[in-house]
Amino acid sequence: MAIRVTQQSIYGSIIRHNNSSLSNLMETNLQSATQKRINAPSDDPNGAVMVLQTRCDITQLTQYKRNIDSAEGWLTQSDSALSSVSSLISTIKGYAEQGATGSVTEENRGEIASAVRQYFQQLISLSNTTYNQNSIFAGQKADTEAFSQSLWMNSNDTDFDAALAANNGFTIAGDSASTVLVQFTSEDTVGHQPTFDYSTDGGNTWTTGSYNPAPTATTQELNLGGVTMTMGNASLDAVTACADHDDQDGTWMWIRPAAVYNGNTNDDITVTNTTSPTTAVVGTAAGNFSGNVNVRIDEDCDFSSATSFAFSYSTDGGRSWVTGNTSGVVDTGAGTVSLPVPGGSLTLTANGDALTAGEQFFIQPSTADISMGISPTDSVVVNGVGKDIFGGVYNNQVVTFEGSDESNLFEAVGKLVGYLETNNQQGCQEALDQLTAAQEQVLTVAASVGARENRVTAAGTMVDTLAENAGTTLSKVEDADLTALITKLAEQELAYQAVLKSSSTVMNLSLVNYI
Repeated sequence: MAIRVTQQSIYGSIIRHNNSSLSNLMETNLQSATQKRINAPSDDPNGAVMVLQTRCDITQLTQYKRNIDSAEGWLTQSDSALSSVSSLISTIKGYAEQGATGSVTEENRGEIASAVRQYFQQLISLSNTTYNQNSIFAGQKADTEAFSQSLWMNSNDTDFDAALAANNGFTIAGDSASTVLVQFTSEDTVGHQPTFDYSTDGGNTWTTGSYNPAPTATTQELNLGGVTMTMGNASLDAVTACADHDDQDGTWMWIRPAAVYNGNTNDDITVTNTTSPTTAVVGTAAGNFSGNVNVRIDEDCDFSSATSFAFSYSTDGGRSWVTGNTSGVVDTGAGTVSLPVPGGSLTLTANGDALTAGEQFFIQPSTADISMGISPTDSVVVNGVGKDIFGGVYNNQVVTFEGSDESNLFEAVGKLVGYLETNNQQGCQEALDQLTAAQEQVLTVAASVGARENRVTAAGTMVDTLAENAGTTLSKVEDADLTALITKLAEQELAYQAVLKSSSTVMNLSLVNYI
């Protein structure tokens, strides 16, 4: 059966063949220009998915590499600072040994004291070391200097120290270029103002001290020239009088340089009543919390009877609750009750108020660590908490290590300055022992920094390997084979030319030519 082929169908067929051949040629030409086999998802849907995923992996690995470079900078700077601190401690120990030697004169100790004061300031400078204008030993307060110089006091009287600790300690205001030596010359448990003398030249000359108007009914303010010191009446009641300036058995105070920590720590825990902020009931938490904890009171409690009550807690922001928990027994005398929660305990104090079912308390542990991801499975802390390294004073208290201030570097050097400037040989020996313990603490932290540097280096090697493998995978899936592509391009160019030639021949044929 014959089929009639019209001119319109001929022209339509020619155009389709031309467009198809040209489209194939242009696609191959695009691959040649980009050298990519996949330029659109339609080129290879499965391959396009793999390309997108691999590119995402490469981007992530690139960010890990940036983090590694940054972490190396932080840790290298920390390592350098701690090494300098350790070297400086060794130098100061040499001076302390001289000060503890019996053959050294008062004048010699004064000369040594001048040098140690300068080293003390240098230690503060090293503790305030920065990386890219970020303080590396101030916790997460990276825009704050970790330490600032101030004044602090130590005494030779353990009973007096205990009374201070039991009565809110003391505060010191003002400044002094030399150690202020204070000696109590009488006792006064009635007016709470025992007489005292003070010296700013190492005990060579003395000035009779005085009291400023009492800040409160329970405190007194000692006037020490350019320095004032405030402490509780009960603390002053515990002093022991000295017979004269040669009496070593009375209560003596050395007001000398100190370093105050200004950063944040991993030790602080805040507790907030999130449902009734006007309640007098306050909460305090103790323990080692890995994250935030919500506590919900499920039964009323008026703190009037020694009973317990039910409560619930949540560790996921209140999305789910662990119910059926029971508090400890209420201490009616103290008006307190303890609630065991994951990581520690929450203690609620009544302050004359009561608890109502439904009230919630939010436990939030602080964090001072700056952590950087250095691989898909690992992260590293790059900063430090200065008080846990160098000690000093924090929250108006001397920083302790496992309950002792023996490893407190700034206190050891501050005391040494005080003892040198007041010609105290025994005190210099005590400071020397503390310097040894403080140096061990610094070296322990330095070892930890070194271990983290090794981790970062190893992670960098692994990330480089992963990035290289990802790049190879991407190339295999996405890149074009140039040899095959050039051959294909030549074939399609020839095919397109053939289509054009045959099309022009066919389109020139017409019955009209034969009429």
